[in-house]
Amino acid sequence: MKRLKYIVFFAALMISVHAFSQNMTSSPFSRFAYGDLNENVPTGYRGMGGVGFGMRSNKAINPTQPASYTACDTLTFMFDIAANVNWSRYRDAGGMKNKANGNLEYVTMQFPLWKKWIAMSVGLLPYSSVGYDITLTDSTAGGGYHYNTYYEGTGNISQVYGGLSFNICNWLALGMNVYYMWGELSHMRMLGFDESDVNSTIQYENLSVSNVRFRAGAQLFHTWDDHSVSLGAIYEHKMKLNSQLLVFETQGDTSYVFTDGWELPMVWGVGASYTWANRLTVGFDFERQGMSSASYGGVPGSMSGLQDRNRYAIGAEYRHNPMGRKYVERMFWRAGLNVQDEYVALVGGKKVSASIGIGFPVFTVGTVINTTLEYTHRGNAAGMEDNALRLTIGVSVAENWFFKRKL
Repeated sequence: MKRLKYIVFFAALMISVHAFSQNMTSSPFSRFAYGDLNENVPTGYRGMGGVGFGMRSNKAINPTQPASYTACDTLTFMFDIAANVNWSRYRDAGGMKNKANGNLEYVTMQFPLWKKWIAMSVGLLPYSSVGYDITLTDSTAGGGYHYNTYYEGTGNISQVYGGLSFNICNWLALGMNVYYMWGELSHMRMLGFDESDVNSTIQYENLSVSNVRFRAGAQLFHTWDDHSVSLGAIYEHKMKLNSQLLVFETQGDTSYVFTDGWELPMVWGVGASYTWANRLTVGFDFERQGMSSASYGGVPGSMSGLQDRNRYAIGAEYRHNPMGRKYVERMFWRAGLNVQDEYVALVGGKKVSASIGIGFPVFTVGTVINTTLEYTHRGNAAGMEDNALRLTIGVSVAENWFFKRKL
């Protein structure tokens, strides 16, 4: 039976690899740099605004904080899979448009390696996504020529990770995630004229990247009576990407290849959480990504139009009575807020998300079906705006795989 469960997990992982190759966004804001960045929080924490650095629970796999894995039950194997559906309404110079898309969100698993002291997690996560199509119509001065400019982009950067967590003592845990990243981001710009005496031109760019990166995490935690507190921090050093940019232009049939001019930024973050009586949990996160000092296209990000990105998240979860007889008493109720800077200076402004979520425990087994609904607003002074609803549904399974029955 256990072997069958492992087969099911790895089959889901392989399906995920294919699913991640599909578009995961339809926002015009994904046109720039690496596209839309993913925060990689589990569905339950997404309903709490995307907190994670200070969260420590045996009910969730939390890949944002590698030190959290030792919070798992010492006899339990955990498996988590989620998918999302997005509805976007965006406005740009070409007018108002509605878009819808959906995809697999992530696949993760977690299990203890040695009692309460060492635990491991592995899985597949998205890093960033590009997906847009924009058409603009205009004419030259005096109306001599009429033309359409068409922009289209697709692609994803994905990552498979493995992480270890160690309880150094009863109040300190350390952890490390190792990620292998790969993917391609493609952008196409076409300028087409209505008049037959002017040729259309197409410019095509394809950026392919791969490399290994690391994330270190630490958590301090303490429980007394009905109260639990956890403080967490994470750090990633700036990393060079193995990269290649291919540029092709039909005007003159010219092509260019650029290599090794892209880096991932230094990232650090801190967070805290407080839990009362296993019923109420509140959490807060702050994260900073040093995009301005990471190379993009062979020059510092600040010269390529990138800026540092700050992210703030706050959220709460309430469960009326974990041992209650009524089903509604055992349900999880969540709400949160997430505010972050746009890391592309041309876009500017802030991305603001409000979320609510409900967790539905499944009878007789340690499984929870988590649902989260997010509303996100993005806009800038140039008149580009995106309002989106995102529904995420995840299934978190916790089963006793390591209990040895006595004869």
